[in-house]
Amino acid sequence: MKWEKKGFIFNVDGNYEWMNSYACGPVVDMISDDVWRIYFTTRDTKGRSRPTYLEVEAGNPQNVLYVHNEPLLDIGKIGTFDDCGVSVLSLLDHDGKKYMYYLGWTVRNTVSYHNSLGLAISEDGGKTFKKFSEGPLLSPTYKEPYCNGASFTMLDNDVWRLWYTSFVGWETYDNHPEPLYHIKYAESTNGIDWNREQIVSVDFIDGNKAGIARPSVIKEDGVYKMWYTYRGASDYRTNKENSYRIGYAESRDGKVFERLDNQMEISLSNEGWDSIMMTYPHVIKHDGKYWMFYNGNTFGKTGFGYAVCESV
Repeated sequence: MKWEKKGFIFNVDGNYEWMNSYACGPVVDMISDDVWRIYFTTRDTKGRSRPTYLEVEAGNPQNVLYVHNEPLLDIGKIGTFDDCGVSVLSLLDHDGKKYMYYLGWTVRNTVSYHNSLGLAISEDGGKTFKKFSEGPLLSPTYKEPYCNGASFTMLDNDVWRLWYTSFVGWETYDNHPEPLYHIKYAESTNGIDWNREQIVSVDFIDGNKAGIARPSVIKEDGVYKMWYTYRGASDYRTNKENSYRIGYAESRDGKVFERLDNQMEISLSNEGWDSIMMTYPHVIKHDGKYWMFYNGNTFGKTGFGYAVCESV
């Protein structure tokens, strides 16, 4: 699976207080034959996340046509699951509406953050969104005592499928707690109430706990194809050996996947915006090819770009 890097697309310029830095987690919506809308998450001057979008020429995403000048969602009320940030995760169309699943952020005393899954709905084609509720769709349970992170949602033959990042704990390295997580699976009949049966979709290799997150799934010919990001357990922010890479897995039932990371023929650049890290992929299929949008160094602080693959 050989990917050809096409280059950098976008980063924020800091002209707005609410859009001061980062263009993280691109999510592409092919809204017409001519235009793709790319949703992403940016941070304000206090480091709090909010989603917004830009529009690019379809098939030529380096030609940016429009950058939205407002956040799509604001942070939640004090004490709610998203009072410190909101990050877009995935988008799907249902019943004439667009469902945006997002990550809510809060800060903690003993660890640096806590995440839960939220939902916002658009009735105007994705230009504005309203939060479905003040509470999360997924939060800790007695079976999953830690938080859940970045996810991907698919409506598949009337079955709502959710692949979500599930935290298994925190470990302290060099006096700093680091999160450990893998990808689990859940189902729903309405996209709101999710049945979690503790099914691990993408697991650690040889039991070595680290970080596996941000799934992106395409179903073709009865095969579920997943791209995701993975890293080492520690020293992954600036160390190329442990930093985020993009992995790949396949499944026949959409629940348990076989990791095929060695099939991903793409590597860090020698220099520039994706020379230390490649992370948070979103893959679409267009014109018979696979298009992968991803972040580079520092989790999106250097913006996002894309690569193209002829076949998978």
